[in-house]
Amino acid sequence: MSTTPQRKSFQERLDIFVHKLREDILNGLYPPGSFLPPEIKLAEQHQLSNKSVRKGLDTLVDEGLIVKINRVGNKVTGTGSKEKIVLTLGCSPSIERDFALQQLLADFHAQFPTIQVNTVTLSPGHPTAGKHFINTFKNYLENGIVDVLTLNPMYFGEFVDSNCLELLDPLSPQPEFYPFLNRAFTYQDNLYVQPIVFSPLVLCYNKEHFRKTGLPEPDSSWEWDDVVRSAEELAIPGRRHGLYFHLLSENRWPLFMLQSGMSFRAANDGEGEECELEGTKLLDNIRRVKQLVNNRRIFPGYLVESNDDVNQLFLEDRVSIIFSSYMNMSEFKHTNIQFDVAPIPYSDCPATLMIIVGLAVNANSQNKHAANLLLRYFASRRAQQKIRELTLSIPACKPIAEQAGQDNKSLNRPPHFAMFREHLRPSRVQRDLGLSDVHFYTLRSLLKKYWSDMIDEETLCREVRQQLHGYVLQ
Repeated sequence: MSTTPQRKSFQERLDIFVHKLREDILNGLYPPGSFLPPEIKLAEQHQLSNKSVRKGLDTLVDEGLIVKINRVGNKVTGTGSKEKIVLTLGCSPSIERDFALQQLLADFHAQFPTIQVNTVTLSPGHPTAGKHFINTFKNYLENGIVDVLTLNPMYFGEFVDSNCLELLDPLSPQPEFYPFLNRAFTYQDNLYVQPIVFSPLVLCYNKEHFRKTGLPEPDSSWEWDDVVRSAEELAIPGRRHGLYFHLLSENRWPLFMLQSGMSFRAANDGEGEECELEGTKLLDNIRRVKQLVNNRRIFPGYLVESNDDVNQLFLEDRVSIIFSSYMNMSEFKHTNIQFDVAPIPYSDCPATLMIIVGLAVNANSQNKHAANLLLRYFASRRAQQKIRELTLSIPACKPIAEQAGQDNKSLNRPPHFAMFREHLRPSRVQRDLGLSDVHFYTLRSLLKKYWSDMIDEETLCREVRQQLHGYVLQ
């Protein structure tokens, strides 16, 4: 009789044993300086031999999680007795705000003092003249500049389009995390990016402005016409505008395209199909944007460089309603401004844009164990809880995100913070438009010209046919 099933059963038990101890250490069940249970007890609990337990513990020693003290036991690392491992975390400029990064890294180092984490800012920019996001990321990964990096669904899509997924390590989904977040980072049933925080795009509004104007606050029944009517009432000429958002942000303008319910797909060769905007709901929504941004009573002509400029206008009482994400609203966490959130309005398709930030491990990292340890830390309940306590970002861990009555009272959190739970579906990401990253920004460039009256509608439709040749709308 073959012994393969027995060997497999043993290996599974050993892997489960190592994983369980690793997670218990990471989650603080065994804090630095404490000792693990005796090896004989661990063997009984996990149905392993003493030799197998020692083999599993050796793995944790190699990862720098524990040290073996002769005739004493296995001590969780806290003395820095092992040579330091240096990791580099590549991240976008907003991660400090989104994760409370420095506080999390300080907590990580307190638990694992043998691992030093340095950070480098990744700014790949927009793809122009044939230059893709992936060129920057390939350089960082292939040359070992980063061990772990932050990614959003758009950047991940570029890895897929460029057949560069071998640069990222496949990951195991976290059972307590929202499953829909994984779909944005999964290809051919493999997860490559661990979601850490997320947020639907929402309306953020000044409660005091609504109260003084005598207007009802926004709710989930609002359509775009309701926004316009309220914004006109809220506006005070020369002092305050009713509505504003950074239109050209990749986390703003795609919302209107997605709310059309339409998407692009590659045309079949020989069918003679063209990407035709005329007569579509997509064009209707493009027109709606132009009407909004050209309404100078409600929408200022102020030129912004980022969503930070919009936040500043909101804090200065110069605008009543903005588009925002929970991560973005962390800018308000230490202010006394009275604000709240409501679902994004709609006219055709009740969809919102979902913003997701996750972490990936460089498959070529020279410190793979430590890199995976850092990623597992950010996905641990301990780190997810800290994100919930220190920011307004929504943790990807469902039990932490939806917990009630345990929020940090020192943070200025909107009364309807938990509203996000009601709007997880329908949610979309930019990739749901069906465009490659280069064509995504080609469309953005054409829309920018149309919205600023540099081209008319007829020209827009013609340019879309020509420059998005190979796509059809469906």
